[in-house]
Amino acid sequence: MFSCILGSSLKCLASLPAFRLTATLQSRMSSSPPPLAAVCQVSVTPDKEANFSACERLVEEAKQRGACMVFLPEAFDYIGSSREETLSLSESLGGDTISRYTQLARKLEVWLSLGGFHERGHDWETVRRIYNSHVIINDQGDFVSVYRKSHLFDVELPEKGVSLKESSFTIPGPSLVSPVQTPIGKVGLGICYDLRFPELSLSLRRHGAEILTYPSAFTVATGAAHWEVLLRARAIETQCFVLAAAQVGQHHEKRSSYGHALAVDPWGEVLADCGGETPGVLLVEVDLEKVRRTRRNMPVQQHRRETAFYHSLDQS
Repeated sequence: MFSCILGSSLKCLASLPAFRLTATLQSRMSSSPPPLAAVCQVSVTPDKEANFSACERLVEEAKQRGACMVFLPEAFDYIGSSREETLSLSESLGGDTISRYTQLARKLEVWLSLGGFHERGHDWETVRRIYNSHVIINDQGDFVSVYRKSHLFDVELPEKGVSLKESSFTIPGPSLVSPVQTPIGKVGLGICYDLRFPELSLSLRRHGAEILTYPSAFTVATGAAHWEVLLRARAIETQCFVLAAAQVGQHHEKRSSYGHALAVDPWGEVLADCGGETPGVLLVEVDLEKVRRTRRNMPVQQHRRETAFYHSLDQS
């Protein structure tokens, strides 16, 4: 098929003047397809070694299929069965788990989004709580950015069988971080429950984000009700790609996750969905021309009023 297309193109170009033919061919030869991002779905347990092996296989598969950046979900390192286990398994960013991922990124020459690491911060000895940290590592194995989850999932839904209090073992992050320049574009960082707060996504958009990422471990009940619609809403309102790696299935007797790792384009169209059954990886082309075209045709950011306008009711 490639031969036929190329032959047909050359035939059409044959009537062009020589200088135009040269320029056109150079333009076509220099153009390259959009970069590939890999969005992973995993099913972790409290077994950190088994979890690393499973994630490593997905990263290797993604690299073999041409991805230049791989996204892993929240709690890619483990999901504990109790507060005590969750805290006891945690590490610092200088610990063995992140070290292994920096080595993996360097070996495969691939960027990694580690979507929610149980981090012992500098204040661990005094507070005995951890951060939920989204770590970006480049293809040389270097830290590029760390965002610590701002909104913690403290929710009681007795009719849905959901009871979680993330703040009992997690400290909220102090601030947002600027979008990160990566091989697929400028990536704005969030984590799971952050998805429900459009103020966060709009701030990242104002600061140049072209892609938003929400690595997650949504509960089955909240995922079935809200996961896709929230991701599509964030894509539509910011006119960004949205990439959301996910946990899936049963982690232990107390906890299961919804799955459906998703990629959404700037128009809000779902490009790929990993489903709700098994681990896997989906690959998506991140064509930033689609971002530019969507924003050019519907310039929402230009139409937005000044901040004071949206607070005018507060003054009444």
